[in-house]
Amino acid sequence: MNIATRDARILLPNHITTQDGAALFYRDWGAGIPILFLSGWTLNSDMWAYQMEPLSRRGFRCIAYDRRAHGRSSEPGRGYDFDTLPEDLADVVQALRLENVTLVGHSFASGEIVRYLSRHGTDKVARVVLVSPAAIPFLLRTADNPGGIDSEVIEQARRAFLSDFPGWAEANAEPYFGPGTSRAVIDWTIGMMTQTSLLAAGELNRIQMSTDFRPELARIEVPTLIIHGDKDASAPLELTSRPAAALIPGARLEVYEGGPHGLYFTHKERLNQDLACFACE
Repeated sequence: MNIATRDARILLPNHITTQDGAALFYRDWGAGIPILFLSGWTLNSDMWAYQMEPLSRRGFRCIAYDRRAHGRSSEPGRGYDFDTLPEDLADVVQALRLENVTLVGHSFASGEIVRYLSRHGTDKVARVVLVSPAAIPFLLRTADNPGGIDSEVIEQARRAFLSDFPGWAEANAEPYFGPGTSRAVIDWTIGMMTQTSLLAAGELNRIQMSTDFRPELARIEVPTLIIHGDKDASAPLELTSRPAAALIPGARLEVYEGGPHGLYFTHKERLNQDLACFACE
């Protein structure tokens, strides 16, 4: 469906009603060059507070929304797939009348952005930033992807978080942020994660680990910046960003030395400066 003919509407304050009736909470701060933030797996728009607040004061319009079944958005019990989620993104772009927007996606959201570009093109998008991408290019080990992750390892990890999601999140908090992160920040993050529907968490993990984005990456036609930490335990650089950058025409890869998966908090000052500079190019 062309974005121009969509019928996404704002029926409740700070909520966009999608084509299939889901209500997506969004926040919209500042005015100027638009930047639309997409959150990582089981996280929500709160994660971007330390980007949106300073960048909105620097003359950017900063928007973020909660994915369906995340945060303050509704839980429709369906649509946790790469057919529906990019259409939710298209609904947000249409409802907020965004033009020349910079899309910024963390972790899982890299897949949503790539699929959105495949379906809707670049008419509304000026540039893309992928922060610690964890859905691209292709994570599953197959005959033509021998460097991927074995399916049994993936299934074992999924069984672990589906049996005790809070405990699993607690056990993985230190490698996610690196040593020295405050207890308050860890609790804040786990609180976001456990707000998410467990059904959605499981389904999103399944599509993240099994979707092959390699052909789509080669067709991206907008300037793309990929930012990744070389200490990322959740999405290792050599499995994700390094091969993705090689596939996307003209992509630029910035590697943060010592950076973990949670760069949006641990390296927020550097990340904010890189986002501001890239959005103005």
